[in-house]
Amino acid sequence: MKQVVFISGKGGTGKSTLVSSLSILVQDKMLADCDVDAPNLHILLKGKVLKKDDFFGAKEAIIDSSTCIRCGLCRKTCRFGAINEEFEVNPMKCEGCGACTLVCPQEAIVLEEVKTGETYVSDTSRGTFSHALLDIGAEGSGKLVTEVRKNIYNNKKDEKWVLIDGSPGIGCVVIASITGADAVVAVSEPTKSGLSDLERVLGVARHFGIPAFVCINKYDLNPEVTSQIESFCESNGFPVIGRIPFDPSIVEALQEFKTPIEAGNSNVTNEIAGIWMRLVDELDKLKAN
Repeated sequence: MKQVVFISGKGGTGKSTLVSSLSILVQDKMLADCDVDAPNLHILLKGKVLKKDDFFGAKEAIIDSSTCIRCGLCRKTCRFGAINEEFEVNPMKCEGCGACTLVCPQEAIVLEEVKTGETYVSDTSRGTFSHALLDIGAEGSGKLVTEVRKNIYNNKKDEKWVLIDGSPGIGCVVIASITGADAVVAVSEPTKSGLSDLERVLGVARHFGIPAFVCINKYDLNPEVTSQIESFCESNGFPVIGRIPFDPSIVEALQEFKTPIEAGNSNVTNEIAGIWMRLVDELDKLKAN
């Protein structure tokens, strides 16, 4: 089963719209949304949740007041100011590092796992869908992304593909999204900042040795920058496999919770179908080599 991750240097480039559209065109696949901080792919997939689990991705210090002798060593050791004068732990400041547990002479402090999010496995008309949501203010989104990807394999049957809507940016959640993938498709927009973001996210993919391809969304809004993106990609060995035109009807379709394909936009549908065909061809070439 081949994994293709769709990423971008920033949010709002159109990768979720692209993935949801491909979920209609591509057969024999599973789906995943690894943007656990602000997931939205489920809105367009309209699935039914089959399994929901709490995710415990962090630890928090707990002080046993009946054992604590208030020596103050834990307060002096904590660099995050998480322990107050009453020797109570502020969970919003505690990083779960465990330093306080090491210095406590009474062993009055322990680390306990805390809930940081929820994972879901949903059934959709387009395939099994793994997704999650990080709790407000919680950390460890990279761990939660890894759990989303684990759930893909825990629920696979004989699918040939996994289409993954990755996290935006270049941080740990992106690394967790693309690790072990067969290919990444970076979606960019023709702006100066879009080119800069694209360079950064492609650098991450190259660092981890993952074949990367590029799709330019709204390419016709700024032909000059589109040309710059294409020149950069050509110079650095990143094939441009898609050029999606700007079309206000796409936004109108999304407002009705429809993909461009469901809205009957033939021009965009043909281009997205071409993107998938070109991607498969490129992967076949890599396999042959």
